[in-house]
Amino acid sequence: MHVKYLIVGAGPTGLGAARRLAELGENDFLVLERNAYAGGLAASFRDSAGFTWDIGGHVVFSHYEYFDRLIEEALDGAFLEHMRIARVRIADRWVPYPFQNNIRHLPQDMQWECVQGLMPGKRPEAQPVNFREWIDCVFGAGIARHFMLPYNFKVWATPAELMGYRWIGERVSVIDLEMVVRNIILSLDQVSWGPNNVFRFPLHGGTGEIFRRMADRLGDRVRRSTAVVGVDAESRTVRCANGEVFTYDHMLSTGPLDLLVLEQVNAASETLRDAARQLARNSVYVAGVGVDGMQEDDTCWMYFPEDTSPFYRLTNFHNYSPNNAALPGRSRALMAETSWSAHKPEKLDTLMDKTIEGLVNTTMLRNEERDRILSTWSIAVDYGYPVPTLGRDAALATLQPWLEARSIYSRGRFGGWKYEVANMDHSVMQGVEWAERMLLGKEETTYRV
Repeated sequence: MHVKYLIVGAGPTGLGAARRLAELGENDFLVLERNAYAGGLAASFRDSAGFTWDIGGHVVFSHYEYFDRLIEEALDGAFLEHMRIARVRIADRWVPYPFQNNIRHLPQDMQWECVQGLMPGKRPEAQPVNFREWIDCVFGAGIARHFMLPYNFKVWATPAELMGYRWIGERVSVIDLEMVVRNIILSLDQVSWGPNNVFRFPLHGGTGEIFRRMADRLGDRVRRSTAVVGVDAESRTVRCANGEVFTYDHMLSTGPLDLLVLEQVNAASETLRDAARQLARNSVYVAGVGVDGMQEDDTCWMYFPEDTSPFYRLTNFHNYSPNNAALPGRSRALMAETSWSAHKPEKLDTLMDKTIEGLVNTTMLRNEERDRILSTWSIAVDYGYPVPTLGRDAALATLQPWLEARSIYSRGRFGGWKYEVANMDHSVMQGVEWAERMLLGKEETTYRV
């Protein structure tokens, strides 16, 4: 079968591309999805007890009017809007997020250590060469020791000295001494920083509801359970595990870029394969714990830099929508995320037990509530986050032009391998902008090769 536009992956990027092609009147396209469901890393699942779980703590916020309209159309108004309430668990207390702007909540000796590290002459002044040095330069030794270094290792499962820092942009709130001292002396909190301080969430079905609806509206142009196993870049042919073969004029690949080069493209040279091996990632174990009973807690999500828990982030998923819980208003859904890698190995078969211990240690679950756990659910995601390592950009500069010269465009969280443009809105818009490039000749602005 021949199609003009072949899209591999029915996640946010692939579905965004397909939707935009159809909007622009182009019907000669097909989406191939290896899973039996659409949504990719933005899929949601309902467990046997009636709890709904996402693959991690997704929230819907946007940099784009197009994405906002897409969400409103897809959900037909069936969403909730929240003001972000986020906190950091440290030193047996809760500190409002961002941590570095609210250190007045720390014990006084920790406050002083953080302030002292920000004083003139205390921070390195040389141009940083990696993420670790950037943290020291921007935040000083105190904030680095208590929060930035342990938390980032728990998230990335990668030593900070192996990572670049130019990806940061709006991802990390930077700091200045005057603001820190003012907040301490005047007892001020600064909690509104960041693009996700207001977010939306589907009323029913979790984040995956958005992409289920998008895929369903595309009908038979989305083929589920159709995994691509081989790509002939010269003849523009794709071979699938079920034996089907497709030819194409242009291909959008939204799966992991390293796997595309190492396992699928048959003409990849050793230079390309070496570049693909430079791309690093973490893996993430998502644990859902459904509990009978409520607590007075309006927090949306929490961060955990200390070793009192294995998880780096916990979401009060019942606060996103009461329908995420099996008994709305009477049960709560706690969703924890723990990363792993070769730098930070984890025993997956014990992580649920460790997660429950961590919930008790951090006061999110009372010890006597262990007998009131209604459900435990988990998913181990091999590709969690693309890690912005020092060698990433050079690898992408080798891989992407070679692919594009053969009409293969690799986009999305792991297709583009750029964490800084890997939010849900970024991912959808990478697909949308690719479609507009194909049909209208417009320049892509979210993802730049």
